[in-house]
Amino acid sequence: MMDLGKYAAEVISAWGISLALLGGLVWWTIARDRKVRAELERTERDHG
Repeated sequence: MMDLGKYAAEVISAWGISLALLGGLVWWTIARDRKVRAELERTERDHG
């Protein structure tokens, strides 16, 4: 492992928080995409 010096805990926790936030954004984007696609399909079926 790299030597992060005396700030190792802060650096690792910052990376962890960043990865968690990115993962949450990816999950939210995929969930929103599925919802919008389902609404679009329902609208097209009802009005098509």
